[in-house]
Amino acid sequence: MAPLGRSRAIRNTPTPLMEEYYTQRASAGLIITEGVAPCPNALGHPRIPGIYTDTQCEAWRKVTQAIHRKGGKVFIQLMHTGRISHPDNMEPGSTIIAPSAIQAAGDIYTDTHGFQPLPTPIAMKTDDIVHAQAAFVQAAKNARRVGFDGVEIHAAYGYLVAQFMNPASNQRSDEYGGSVANRCRFATEVMKKIIVVIGGNKIGIRLSPYNEYNSMIIHDDLEEDYVYLTKQLQAMGVTYIHLVDDTAVGMEERFISLRNMIRKTFNGTLILCGGYDRERAEEDLQRERGDVIAFGRPFISNPDFVQRMQHNWAMTAVDTDTLYTPGARGYIDYPPVSPRL
Repeated sequence: MAPLGRSRAIRNTPTPLMEEYYTQRASAGLIITEGVAPCPNALGHPRIPGIYTDTQCEAWRKVTQAIHRKGGKVFIQLMHTGRISHPDNMEPGSTIIAPSAIQAAGDIYTDTHGFQPLPTPIAMKTDDIVHAQAAFVQAAKNARRVGFDGVEIHAAYGYLVAQFMNPASNQRSDEYGGSVANRCRFATEVMKKIIVVIGGNKIGIRLSPYNEYNSMIIHDDLEEDYVYLTKQLQAMGVTYIHLVDDTAVGMEERFISLRNMIRKTFNGTLILCGGYDRERAEEDLQRERGDVIAFGRPFISNPDFVQRMQHNWAMTAVDTDTLYTPGARGYIDYPPVSPRL
């Protein structure tokens, strides 16, 4: 089950509703949670859960225990939104930070004032980088302590880790900007530091190379960036790369080429994700383009998605109006299938 932001955490803390939601989907085998903030500065969207307070940690413990009782496994996705944030969605005293003081285009939703323009972030100083990386490490330690089977670092969709890799959001002139190695440095340092405390077999990373979400650009060095990063991940012994096939229009051939290079370079597990149906998933597995297929939206409206796939039963459509709204509706009230015997 791919990570799916659902915006149900109250005061950035998991709730019994979230425990029920994940427990309903434990048959997935491996669940990757929604993006979880490693520190207050990482909060971007409304009602995102964190894992930096004791209260949050103990709430997550209930979730992991419930999933394990159902026989499932669960990795937590750690997500720092960087410049994709707004003060209305953050705790008092938090700061919107990014590699460079470059504003992303567009608006962001807030519960207090509706849609608001994305602010210009503060460019991170060296101390800010050190503190952000330390927050990732502590969050990973917290996650393991409360029962998560592993950690996925969100390096996709234009959030902080991806912001360092992309020249649209990173125009630094120090060791974290400019060259391919420098722009990948934040990602590689975060991964290495987490591996020290939880091991390489407990950490994966999610990448979306050709997605232009949150004002990312497809630049000349893009393939070189991701091949370089893949080589670093291979050397570290990272357990998986979670590669999103959510390409910009016209980028399909470039994505296939990059996917093949990653497949050739990386000996760990390659998870593929992005708009898969049963037939396409089977084809990519049979052709060994990846090792595992992750499904996202079908799990939202089909808590028994695995059973439906096994029996080729019809899928329930997603109610898009309730994707990010608070409450049980459109969250835990999708019924399992009742086949006629």
